[in-house]
Amino acid sequence: MKRFLLDDLKRWKISKYRKPLILRGARQVGKTWALKEFGKEFESVAYFNFDEHEEYKQFFETTKDVRRILQNLSFASGQRIDKGTLIIFDEIQSCNSALNALKYFCENASEYYVVCAGSLLGLTLSKGFPVGKVAFLNMGPMSFSEFLLAGGETTLYEYLQSIDRIEAIPDAFFNPLSERLKMFMVTGGMPEPVLRWTADGDISLVNNALDGILGSYERDFGKHHDEADDWQRHDVQKITLIWNSLPSQLARENKKFLYSAVKGGARAREYENSLQWLVNADLVKKVYKISKPALPLSVYTGLDAFKLYHGDVGLLRRQSRLSHTVFAEGDRLFTEFKGALTENFVYQSIERMFDAPPCYWAENAYEVDFLVQKGNDVIPVKVKAGENVASVSLKHYRKQYAPPLSVRLSLKNLSLDGGILNVPLFMVDFLDRLIDLARQ
Repeated sequence: MKRFLLDDLKRWKISKYRKPLILRGARQVGKTWALKEFGKEFESVAYFNFDEHEEYKQFFETTKDVRRILQNLSFASGQRIDKGTLIIFDEIQSCNSALNALKYFCENASEYYVVCAGSLLGLTLSKGFPVGKVAFLNMGPMSFSEFLLAGGETTLYEYLQSIDRIEAIPDAFFNPLSERLKMFMVTGGMPEPVLRWTADGDISLVNNALDGILGSYERDFGKHHDEADDWQRHDVQKITLIWNSLPSQLARENKKFLYSAVKGGARAREYENSLQWLVNADLVKKVYKISKPALPLSVYTGLDAFKLYHGDVGLLRRQSRLSHTVFAEGDRLFTEFKGALTENFVYQSIERMFDAPPCYWAENAYEVDFLVQKGNDVIPVKVKAGENVASVSLKHYRKQYAPPLSVRLSLKNLSLDGGILNVPLFMVDFLDRLIDLARQ
């Protein structure tokens, strides 16, 4: 498989400002695989998993001397460690002393290459961590572009990469890309389901893999319950209720998250800690409503109104129990339950693409799905699930705020029409560059 994150890791390796690196992301997005694959760039790799070998923890608990720690780890594991070695600390959330020791790697042993990963690491880091002593890199599910490459569709990917002007995509590329996108909406971007599809082409194996991931997430809720402080132990049930409500929340016309849709009579103060657990675990994504599309977007963000998206579109499809047979029913896959899959796919794709996290705008009955910050401009992005791209909300927004450019993502071909950039959904990974092309 090809993961573009490896390019970020290579840049980290050669940076003169390199610090110990923490790779963040939900369970099973491929963090361990990526770090081991990155290890091919080094003369040697020393891998330590604190879940598999709890005895390694004591080396961090008895001393803060980095070189002594590494010497003990090397003797105990039989692995070579020198200045050319990539040192991987996996499941590091299981060893708080190792997390704290990263400060000393940064201050006293910056010549070593240290990378870390772990399940539910976001929960551990949310409890406090030495600021400025580590670098962070976020890893999500595979993108549609990575899905194409995993399936051997190099020509299609290279064609998308080659586009340097806003003009219609020929049918010879448009049609197969649309079909591959449908399949991506079924499998999602988690590496195991993608591997099962590209290797075997068996959708039942894909569904089994998705069920396995969903099950592991739900077991983590219980794990949190076992490890939580006494005052938090009732939260596991609330976490589960929020998690199970996600498909129905997204199926509504107005996708603003409602605590009352989790459980009748539920209030924010009763459930907000449980929701934050899911956010910190990187299983769900919050997109906040803004009152005014102006810079900086964070100033105009209201914390009381937000939409909640799933971490992966394939997991959302499976959790919703939407059958894969919808793949063969024209555009139904994109339009099913109010276009929720399509909107989730777009957010998943653009989450970290721009200068600030996407937000959304709503006023009375009008709503624009996403606003993105591009340089000193705020660009509205409307997501349409089919070829019918009429949008009263986007028209109202444009009339009121006169943005320099508007974006419409749909199944319509690439074009620039009176200040509106129409982008096919299968080109969302290239949205940043397409906006630049449209404004030339």
